[in-house]
Amino acid sequence: MISYNPKEWFTFIFRFHKADSFRRLFPLIIGISIYSGIIAYVEMEYFQLSVNSFLKNIPLMHSLLGFAISMLLVFRTNTAYDRWWEGRKLWGSLVNNSRNLAIKLTVMLPEEDKEQRLFFRKIIPAYAYALRNHLKAEKTRIELFEEDARHPIFKHIDTEKHIPNQVALLMFRHIQQMYKEQKINGDQLIILNAELQSFTDICGACERIKNTPIPFSYSVFIKKFIFFYVMTLPFGYVFSLGYYVIPVVAFIFYVLASLELIAEEIEDPFGNDENDVPTDKIALNIHKHVAELI
Repeated sequence: MISYNPKEWFTFIFRFHKADSFRRLFPLIIGISIYSGIIAYVEMEYFQLSVNSFLKNIPLMHSLLGFAISMLLVFRTNTAYDRWWEGRKLWGSLVNNSRNLAIKLTVMLPEEDKEQRLFFRKIIPAYAYALRNHLKAEKTRIELFEEDARHPIFKHIDTEKHIPNQVALLMFRHIQQMYKEQKINGDQLIILNAELQSFTDICGACERIKNTPIPFSYSVFIKKFIFFYVMTLPFGYVFSLGYYVIPVVAFIFYVLASLELIAEEIEDPFGNDENDVPTDKIALNIHKHVAELI
């Protein structure tokens, strides 16, 4: 995720980050400019159309459709941001629940029980790392620790199956075994169960966001709408703007296409884009905080 100071206006204006939509749209902006220039030349120089041409009335269509396209883009952007913000809240909940579980286990487990403390010191952040890799659609793996520091129980994880579920299952089994061995009582088991269950709830909510994109027909319609809206701009506005229609149409395309591009980027908050939720950093913080607590 990009870290920045929102008060530095002029820095944003004159510096183009690699995630900036202008850099990504630059080839298309050049193409739109060339297209607008060709339309202007054909109408003014080749056909020499007069101001009485019916093409002059095309901007009436753009005036009518301008409100519709603005409402569509606002809804599109807000929907995408809601998905991004929900993803961030879910990972915030994962941080809090991991800390709460670590705090409760620290109090419940005896100081001399090094084996149990070592297990939970590794398994709790392991869930965050496993969920991060799972949501990034990569091959999930346990990568928290060096080979000599791994707990033997991690060898039972099958990398071909749903890794977060397997990590959660290991925690449930271990807590249940502690209860059978009377290392924790029934009340403590109930207290720990709520934290353990929340891990799977968070995973399911993240998968819902990841696996349910914006409906295809809706996304395609917006792209087609923007394309035909911009492509028809030069035909009418060339009578009032002349060759100045080139930068005007290019700027309008930049604004409309940037809104759609931003929505596309943030609607999947668990990817590898610059503005996605920083799951790597959050998982690392969970690792650090749990190690401090247990």
